[in-house]
Amino acid sequence: MTGRMAGKRVAVIGAGSVGAGWGNGKAAAVLYAREGAQVLCVDRSEAAAAETAALITGEGGVAYTCAADLTDPIAANAMAHTAQGNMGGLDVLHFNIGTSVKGGLDDTSFDDWQTVFAINLDAAFHATKACVPLMGQGGAIVYISSLAGMNNGPYRYIGYEASKAALQRFSRSIAIEYAPRGIRANTVVPGMIDTPHVAAMIAPGQDMEAVRAARAAQVPLKRQGTAWDIAEAALFLASDAAGFITGVDLRVDGGMGTLMGTSAG
Repeated sequence: MTGRMAGKRVAVIGAGSVGAGWGNGKAAAVLYAREGAQVLCVDRSEAAAAETAALITGEGGVAYTCAADLTDPIAANAMAHTAQGNMGGLDVLHFNIGTSVKGGLDDTSFDDWQTVFAINLDAAFHATKACVPLMGQGGAIVYISSLAGMNNGPYRYIGYEASKAALQRFSRSIAIEYAPRGIRANTVVPGMIDTPHVAAMIAPGQDMEAVRAARAAQVPLKRQGTAWDIAEAALFLASDAAGFITGVDLRVDGGMGTLMGTSAG
């Protein structure tokens, strides 16, 4: 490791994993720590947050935990208070929570629509509103979105697609609003990524080797990405190396977005 985050204080929202293996948030939290940051591991599941924090401290890093459901603004404020109390402030907010419910307009209930938006978008609003006051010049926010927010994919997830598109637009609004304070906001846009979320939310009960092969076949690079691919992109956007980059949607998709015709970069 090169110490790219030395001295930085990072809150990773969604630092746990929904299953065995490396989720995007879990990998990001560990990578930030490996690069020298103190990391507040935030997750709705206290056990999942603690597992990631233990990985960090087991490698000699510094980590704290916070169990919080950030669809609740009170919980978001409490999380920010925890960051202030343990780390004395915040340099990076990494937002990595999300959910999906299968269905299009006809078979998506309004309750499901609201649930998806509460987790994918409202929580980003609450977390950002709570954490920005802790950040100063050089602060960075990284939101993890999805290629589904730019293009229709092979699955029907109208709420997920709409909420992720809104998250990217939200990120750009934050980038402009806080640029005068020297705080940057960018979005990582993953494509087909092999994470526990796929097994838990997209293909539960299916033959995962067959699912992996089918997903990889759709990608121009002929492989799925990994949580570490997403973590490395997020680390770059959070680091001083990206100090003149804000308001960007960075696709990490093996070329899939280009194949589908999106021009966003």
